[in-house]
Amino acid sequence: METQTLSVPAAIRARRTTRHFRPESVAPELVDELLELAVQAPSAWNMQDRSIVVVTSEAGRQALSEAAFGQPQPVEAPVVLVFVADPLAWQDSNADIAALARRNGAWNDEFTAMFDSRSEFHSLRERGLLRENAIKNAMIAATYVMLAATSLGLASAPMNGWDPELVKQAIGVGDRDELAIAVMVAVGYSDTIPPHPGRRSRAHTVFLERYATTH
Repeated sequence: METQTLSVPAAIRARRTTRHFRPESVAPELVDELLELAVQAPSAWNMQDRSIVVVTSEAGRQALSEAAFGQPQPVEAPVVLVFVADPLAWQDSNADIAALARRNGAWNDEFTAMFDSRSEFHSLRERGLLRENAIKNAMIAATYVMLAATSLGLASAPMNGWDPELVKQAIGVGDRDELAIAVMVAVGYSDTIPPHPGRRSRAHTVFLERYATTH
């Protein structure tokens, strides 16, 4: 059955964080589409220094729930996506990234040379910002997932409040100290339609040219 998708503006307005999920599964083709949209997310220098671990097994989701101090979303949702940031990904050759960009006409010689030099990543390392950079890229991909899920008729819950070492153990990277867990996103069908909690007015949070310290 064809899924009726929402536009990006409609998905942004309709998205809600779901606390509880119905037990029904998500069709594999929907999960595939969700992941296909997620990996389209941008990253600095197109380094794609974030990965998504798809957890659907009961044991895996139970382990993630325990890592999240007993939060129920991983147990109730049929799919949990764990976003893993790799601050050291830039140290690999990554020749395929540049080759594909050149083949698609996206990068010229000058940009490719800048990519090959890794000058920005050397600067990030000197300033101790490699981990922060990779987590930012992972969070952008997670945002794509949540909006894509809404557009496909799915519900999602971005999850904070977990032990990163236990999450890493649950997904098989307990020995990878260099990796960072950015966020977990539970995906499925909501057991209800959560009301919108509301947002402060734009005047409270949107400023022109300079940040305002008073409201």
